[in-house]
Amino acid sequence: MVCEKCQKKLGKVITPDKWKDGAKNTTESGGRKIGENKLLTAKKNRFNPYTDRFEECRICRTKVHQPGSHYCQGCAYKKGICAMCGKKILNTKNYCQSSA
Repeated sequence: MVCEKCQKKLGKVITPDKWKDGAKNTTESGGRKIGENKLLTAKKNRFNPYTDRFEECRICRTKVHQPGSHYCQGCAYKKGICAMCGKKILNTKNYCQSSA
């Protein structure tokens, strides 16, 4: 659950979209190349355990596997905030949420 501003910060998907209508990562749209080495071309979107480490959620201290996020998906949904920046995006006042 991320806000509109943080949508562009999300990583790219390696596999092409299933439906080609409007897909940005197909060979027809110029997004993917045939025979491309993804290890060399997409270094910034990959996690390297030798140089990087997973962030911890600021609320529950669990590991967050989404790069650039400060909150896990569970805490972001319960609080109604963006997982990356913490901005309030959903009013959860009348929601019946459980912690399980």
